[in-house]
Amino acid sequence: MSATRILVVEDDPNIRDVIDVALRFHGFRVTTVATGRAALEELTGDRPDMVVLDVMLPDIDGYEVCRRLRADDVETPVIFLTARDTVADTVRGLTLGGDDYVTKPFSVEALVARIRAVLRRTTVPAAAERSAGTMLRVADLELDEARWEVRRGGVQVDLSPTEFRLLAFLMTHAGLVLTKRQLLDEVWGYGGSSQVLETYISYLRRKLDPLGPPLIHTQRGIGYALRPPQSS
Repeated sequence: MSATRILVVEDDPNIRDVIDVALRFHGFRVTTVATGRAALEELTGDRPDMVVLDVMLPDIDGYEVCRRLRADDVETPVIFLTARDTVADTVRGLTLGGDDYVTKPFSVEALVARIRAVLRRTTVPAAAERSAGTMLRVADLELDEARWEVRRGGVQVDLSPTEFRLLAFLMTHAGLVLTKRQLLDEVWGYGGSSQVLETYISYLRRKLDPLGPPLIHTQRGIGYALRPPQSS
């Protein structure tokens, strides 16, 4: 199997070179560019497996690059590099379709760990690897791990790999309150932030709630639980 290819979009040559050397050392194939337009051009051909995308670029900022990719149905995972760590900036990046963010300054070891974690959760397993999957059911919600499908009330619900894994974990522990740390460790596999989790919970609610009574409930100050409606 060929090595995972990563596109690094960073206008600072020093940071770009450090990331390039570090990722190659860890066995990744790396392509580097310095502008948003160059990134979009790279993504029109042989697409990489991952994009590490600086937010502050000299032409098109990273948010706009990600927005255009998702508008064109390009699902390549994106990790933002940003010097800003406000809730608004984080939520904006995730809402536009980013998969994670790393705040500058950062260690290359932490960046590599984030890259591997995102690749694990955004890669849909091959059919042979999914064959032992089970069917999970809570009220009218069904999740088929073998087929990688979700239905509510018979209506198919399209989820990203991260959304699927988050929902599967909630359904596996239906009725129990799961802490934010439990969910982050299980789905993201590293010490992520509650902002990331909250954003993905909102994604699931937007897709599931129009089809029936709310299933995902917030336990203030603790975490979340998936429970069937009272009538069930």
